[in-house]
Amino acid sequence: MIELNDRREEVAQSLYVSTVEEHSEIQKDVLKEEKRRQNKIDKQAEIEESLSYSIIRGIKTAMDDYFLDPIFSLVPGVGDIFVSVMILPYLYVSLFKVRSIPLTLAVLHNMLIDILIGVLPLVGNIADFFYKSYKRSYRLIVGFVMDDKEIIDEVNSKAFRMFIYIILLSVAIYYMVKLVSYIINSIFS
Repeated sequence: MIELNDRREEVAQSLYVSTVEEHSEIQKDVLKEEKRRQNKIDKQAEIEESLSYSIIRGIKTAMDDYFLDPIFSLVPGVGDIFVSVMILPYLYVSLFKVRSIPLTLAVLHNMLIDILIGVLPLVGNIADFFYKSYKRSYRLIVGFVMDDKEIIDEVNSKAFRMFIYIILLSVAIYYMVKLVSYIINSIFS
Protein backbone atom coordinates (compact mmCIF):
# COMPACT_ATOMS: atom_id res chain seq x y z
CA MET A 1 0.00 0.00 0.00
CA ILE A 2 2.87 2.33 0.77
CA GLU A 3 4.34 1.66 -2.65
CA LEU A 4 1.03 2.61 -4.28
CA ASN A 5 0.86 5.91 -2.37
CA ASP A 6 4.47 6.66 -3.31
CA ARG A 7 3.65 5.93 -6.93
CA ARG A 8 0.56 8.21 -6.81
CA GLU A 9 2.62 10.97 -5.30
CA GLU A 10 5.30 10.49 -7.94
CA VAL A 11 2.73 10.62 -10.75
CA ALA A 12 1.06 13.68 -9.24
CA GLN A 13 4.38 15.47 -9.03
CA SER A 14 5.31 14.55 -12.59
CA LEU A 15 1.91 15.83 -13.77
CA TYR A 16 2.40 19.06 -11.88
CA VAL A 17 5.87 19.49 -13.32
CA SER A 18 4.70 18.80 -16.86
CA THR A 19 1.79 21.19 -16.34
CA VAL A 20 4.18 23.89 -15.14
CA GLU A 21 6.49 23.15 -18.09
CA GLU A 22 3.56 23.22 -20.50
CA HIS A 23 2.35 26.46 -19.00
CA SER A 24 5.82 27.94 -19.41
CA GLU A 25 5.97 26.78 -23.05
CA ILE A 26 2.53 28.25 -23.73
CA GLN A 27 3.62 31.58 -22.23
CA LYS A 28 6.74 31.57 -24.43
CA ASP A 29 4.61 30.83 -27.51
CA VAL A 30 2.14 33.60 -26.61
CA LEU A 31 4.96 36.11 -26.18
CA LYS A 32 6.54 34.97 -29.43
CA GLU A 33 3.22 35.39 -31.29
CA GLU A 34 2.67 38.85 -29.77
CA LYS A 35 6.15 39.88 -30.87
CA ARG A 36 5.52 38.52 -34.40
CA ARG A 37 2.21 40.40 -34.58
CA GLN A 38 3.82 43.63 -33.37
CA ASN A 39 6.61 43.25 -35.94
CA LYS A 40 3.99 42.81 -38.66
CA ILE A 41 2.12 45.94 -37.51
CA ASP A 42 5.40 47.90 -37.44
CA LYS A 43 6.26 46.67 -40.94
CA GLN A 44 2.82 47.67 -42.23
CA ALA A 45 3.18 51.14 -40.73
CA GLU A 46 6.69 51.50 -42.18
CA ILE A 47 5.47 50.59 -45.69
CA GLU A 48 2.36 52.77 -45.50
CA GLU A 49 4.41 55.79 -44.38
CA SER A 50 7.12 55.31 -47.01
CA LEU A 51 7.62 57.68 -49.92
CA SER A 52 7.43 54.83 -52.44
CA TYR A 53 4.00 53.79 -51.14
CA SER A 54 2.78 57.38 -51.51
CA ILE A 55 4.19 57.48 -55.02
CA ILE A 56 2.32 54.36 -56.15
CA ARG A 57 -0.89 55.74 -54.64
CA GLY A 58 -0.36 58.97 -56.58
CA ILE A 59 0.45 57.13 -59.81
CA LYS A 60 -2.68 55.02 -59.44
CA THR A 61 -4.80 58.11 -58.93
CA ALA A 62 -3.27 60.05 -61.82
CA MET A 63 -3.04 57.24 -64.34
CA ASP A 64 -6.32 55.42 -63.71
CA ASP A 65 -8.66 57.83 -61.89
CA TYR A 66 -7.76 60.88 -63.99
CA PHE A 67 -7.26 58.76 -67.15
CA LEU A 68 -3.70 59.89 -67.84
CA ASP A 69 -2.78 56.36 -68.93
CA PRO A 70 -4.99 56.40 -72.07
CA ILE A 71 -4.19 60.07 -72.70
CA PHE A 72 -0.41 59.47 -72.65
CA SER A 73 -0.92 56.42 -74.85
CA LEU A 74 -2.27 58.70 -77.58
CA VAL A 75 1.31 59.90 -78.18
CA PRO A 76 2.84 57.05 -80.23
CA GLY A 77 5.99 55.56 -78.77
CA VAL A 78 6.77 58.24 -76.19
CA GLY A 79 3.46 57.80 -74.37
CA ASP A 80 3.88 54.03 -74.24
CA ILE A 81 7.41 54.38 -72.87
CA PHE A 82 6.26 56.87 -70.22
CA VAL A 83 3.38 54.63 -69.18
CA SER A 84 5.78 51.66 -69.01
CA VAL A 85 8.19 53.56 -66.75
CA MET A 86 5.37 54.13 -64.25
CA ILE A 87 5.61 50.42 -63.38
CA LEU A 88 8.99 50.88 -61.67
CA PRO A 89 7.70 52.20 -58.31
CA TYR A 90 5.19 49.32 -58.17
CA LEU A 91 7.92 46.78 -58.81
CA TYR A 92 10.12 48.45 -56.19
CA VAL A 93 7.42 48.32 -53.51
CA SER A 94 6.39 44.74 -54.28
CA LEU A 95 9.94 43.41 -54.47
CA PHE A 96 11.87 45.46 -51.91
CA LYS A 97 9.27 46.75 -49.43
CA VAL A 98 6.76 43.89 -49.35
CA ARG A 99 9.41 41.35 -50.41
CA SER A 100 7.14 39.06 -52.37
CA ILE A 101 8.13 37.50 -55.67
CA PRO A 102 4.58 36.24 -56.41
CA LEU A 103 3.27 39.78 -55.83
CA THR A 104 5.97 41.20 -58.11
CA LEU A 105 5.00 38.70 -60.81
CA ALA A 106 1.33 39.70 -60.49
CA VAL A 107 2.19 43.41 -60.72
CA LEU A 108 4.41 42.80 -63.74
CA HIS A 109 1.66 40.73 -65.35
CA ASN A 110 -0.86 43.57 -64.92
CA MET A 111 1.55 46.09 -66.40
CA LEU A 112 2.46 43.91 -69.39
CA ILE A 113 -1.23 43.55 -70.23
CA ASP A 114 -1.49 47.34 -70.04
CA ILE A 115 1.52 47.72 -72.34
CA LEU A 116 0.12 45.18 -74.81
CA ILE A 117 -3.21 47.02 -74.85
CA GLY A 118 -1.43 50.36 -75.29
CA VAL A 119 0.57 49.11 -78.29
CA LEU A 120 -2.60 48.53 -80.28
CA PRO A 121 -3.35 51.69 -82.26
CA LEU A 122 -6.70 53.34 -81.50
CA VAL A 123 -8.32 50.16 -80.11
CA GLY A 124 -5.68 50.07 -77.39
CA ASN A 125 -6.33 53.69 -76.44
CA ILE A 126 -10.02 52.94 -76.00
CA ALA A 127 -9.31 49.74 -74.06
CA ASP A 128 -6.91 51.68 -71.79
CA PHE A 129 -9.92 53.55 -70.38
CA PHE A 130 -11.32 50.26 -69.09
CA TYR A 131 -8.28 48.20 -68.10
CA LYS A 132 -6.96 49.92 -65.00
CA SER A 133 -3.68 48.12 -64.39
CA TYR A 134 -2.37 50.59 -61.82
CA LYS A 135 -5.52 50.24 -59.73
CA ARG A 136 -5.32 46.42 -59.95
CA SER A 137 -1.67 46.38 -58.92
CA TYR A 138 -2.27 48.87 -56.12
CA ARG A 139 -5.10 46.68 -54.77
CA LEU A 140 -2.76 43.67 -54.70
CA ILE A 141 0.00 45.59 -52.94
CA VAL A 142 -2.42 46.99 -50.36
CA GLY A 143 -3.75 43.47 -49.83
CA PHE A 144 -0.26 42.22 -49.07
CA VAL A 145 0.54 45.16 -46.79
CA MET A 146 -2.73 44.78 -44.87
CA ASP A 147 -2.21 41.00 -44.67
CA ASP A 148 -5.41 40.19 -46.58
CA LYS A 149 -5.29 36.37 -46.63
CA GLU A 150 -7.64 36.11 -49.60
CA ILE A 151 -5.48 38.31 -51.84
CA ILE A 152 -2.24 36.75 -50.62
CA ASP A 153 -3.53 33.22 -51.23
CA GLU A 154 -4.88 34.19 -54.67
CA VAL A 155 -1.58 35.77 -55.75
CA ASN A 156 0.56 32.98 -54.31
CA SER A 157 -1.54 30.27 -55.95
CA LYS A 158 -1.25 31.95 -59.36
CA ALA A 159 2.48 32.76 -59.18
CA PHE A 160 3.67 30.07 -61.59
CA ARG A 161 0.92 30.90 -64.11
CA MET A 162 1.85 34.59 -63.85
CA PHE A 163 5.45 33.68 -64.70
CA ILE A 164 4.29 31.81 -67.84
CA TYR A 165 1.91 34.64 -68.77
CA ILE A 166 4.72 37.18 -68.40
CA ILE A 167 6.82 35.24 -70.89
CA LEU A 168 3.89 34.95 -73.32
CA LEU A 169 2.95 38.61 -72.92
CA SER A 170 6.55 39.69 -73.53
CA VAL A 171 6.64 37.69 -76.76
CA ALA A 172 3.24 39.07 -77.80
CA ILE A 173 4.36 42.65 -77.09
CA TYR A 174 7.54 42.11 -79.11
CA TYR A 175 5.63 40.84 -82.15
CA MET A 176 2.90 43.45 -81.77
CA VAL A 177 5.47 46.24 -81.78
CA LYS A 178 7.08 44.70 -84.87
CA LEU A 179 3.69 44.44 -86.59
CA VAL A 180 2.67 48.00 -85.73
CA SER A 181 6.09 49.29 -86.86
CA TYR A 182 5.76 47.40 -90.12
CA ILE A 183 2.28 48.78 -90.74
CA ILE A 184 3.35 52.34 -89.93
CA ASN A 185 6.43 52.06 -92.17
CA SER A 186 4.27 50.64 -94.99
CA ILE A 187 1.81 53.49 -94.72
CA PHE A 188 4.44 56.25 -94.69
CA SER A 189 6.74 54.81 -97.37
